[in-house]
Amino acid sequence: MISALVNCFKIPDLKRKVIFTLTIIAIYRIGSFIPTPGINSAALVEFFDRLSQTQGGALFGIMNMFSGGAISRLTIFALGIMPYISASIIMQLLTAVIPALEKIAKEGKAGHEKINQFTRCGTVVLCAVQAYFIALWLENPARFENLQIVANPGVLFRLVTVITLTAGTIFVMWLGEQIQERGIGNGISLIITIGIISRIPIALYQIFLLMSPGSPEKHLLNPYLLAILPFLLFGVIFGVTLVTQGQRKIPVQYARRVVGRKIYGGQSTYLPLKVDMSGVIAIIFAQSIILFPATLASFIPHPAFQQFAINLTRGQFLYSFVYALLIIFFCYFYTAIVFNPADISENMKKYGGFVPGIRPGKPTSEYLDYIMTRITLAGSLFIVIIAIFPDLVMSWMGIPYLIASFFGGTGILIVVGVLLDTAKQIESQLLMRNYEGFMKTGQIRGRR
Repeated sequence: MISALVNCFKIPDLKRKVIFTLTIIAIYRIGSFIPTPGINSAALVEFFDRLSQTQGGALFGIMNMFSGGAISRLTIFALGIMPYISASIIMQLLTAVIPALEKIAKEGKAGHEKINQFTRCGTVVLCAVQAYFIALWLENPARFENLQIVANPGVLFRLVTVITLTAGTIFVMWLGEQIQERGIGNGISLIITIGIISRIPIALYQIFLLMSPGSPEKHLLNPYLLAILPFLLFGVIFGVTLVTQGQRKIPVQYARRVVGRKIYGGQSTYLPLKVDMSGVIAIIFAQSIILFPATLASFIPHPAFQQFAINLTRGQFLYSFVYALLIIFFCYFYTAIVFNPADISENMKKYGGFVPGIRPGKPTSEYLDYIMTRITLAGSLFIVIIAIFPDLVMSWMGIPYLIASFFGGTGILIVVGVLLDTAKQIESQLLMRNYEGFMKTGQIRGRR
């Protein structure tokens, strides 16, 4: 692997792409420390420290993870790239259910650019709305009246916050597109991954505090549990890698056709069906839905609403049960949107392809749907285990969630998948120029 990394800098084109990508990442990380005007930083840190102890802090903890800690400092990149991801998911769902958008999407490159333009407009709208409510929220931290986060609250502060945070997200989106065009890897995914990885030093520092003599944590983590953590992390990464790259290969045979003097077809191939078709989308949707009502309920000073918020707290049985059901539902829901067995069957029939032992047309469509339904169940159950595993680690070892979150959940799925994709792209560049890749036997498969 080390020799492969060295070879990356021996190829001028690949070297230029890697350096460009690293430069863009450095710019993104520098911007994550530039504060938004009009904020009392000390009061903001105290506010988020208090908020993290409540149910309302769960949703903002997830947002903070995706932004690489920028939202807890309310920097110019506080919203990160998540509004763009949300707009992309919404457009993808709307394209599948609205015939007019589906028609535009099938127009090739021009249609793809139109959909991207709609996505960018949706991103601006989402950013403006989120930034405005964040400004209102910081002006009036109702649960912590003694904190003065905003020096000069009012219309001017709200306007500056909306413009700053919206412009920051649009700039981050542009950085991601530049990586996509001139760098290596998927730019948007890399930016999210870097934001998650940037939390590792803070997690290591928390482990140090848990182990150091005289710390206020009073040795919450014993050395034996600390020795287990690396093996536990390796096992989680190994399992996520296996399922991320797991496929069910359906054999496909193409009939031999004679056109003039040429013979077409007559070859055998396979149709790869991914075990985890939804990727990280299902777990993001499930988190958003289960945390949003609980967060709202926690801000209502009524015993019934407060109890409801407590029952949907991370680690409670009701939370885990509802969370698991939502993940399974969204795994099937997203798979049904992106995987259309009828279209695949029709395309196979058009080009003379068939599954051995299955008649072309509707029987093939039903067979593919039968297979996909069952492997999706296996993939969704694995996602459930990965999603709930940090809660189990947190309750078993008594460690903060920031540390436990690296042993499962959304972050580990994103990091493993993106790093596999990036390594695959670098390896293909090396093999194309007759250099050895990262693996001496076999090749790395990306998520797509």
